[in-house]
Amino acid sequence: MGALKPWHIAVLVVVLILLFGAKRLPDAARSLGRSLRIIKAETKSLHDDDRDLAEKADAQSGYQTLPPQAAQPQQAPFQASPQQQPVVDPVQRVRDN
Repeated sequence: MGALKPWHIAVLVVVLILLFGAKRLPDAARSLGRSLRIIKAETKSLHDDDRDLAEKADAQSGYQTLPPQAAQPQQAPFQASPQQQPVVDPVQRVRDN
């Protein structure tokens, strides 16, 4: 049922000749071949990109984190140090005066 018979191909060729004419068929086949080559190259390029990304991910998974350095006491960024004055809201300062 799904196989192409020789008469199917003959009908297809006749329809193509009637639609495009005998002069345009070689150009149409040539452009179709170019399009298929471009699609094949792009597909291969996408496949290679995926493979490169997978290799980079495998290489990066081998990295080890550095051991923690000696703990230094750190001040929280929102706390004012002794030499700094606390920040005052300008609107509140104007209301107080």
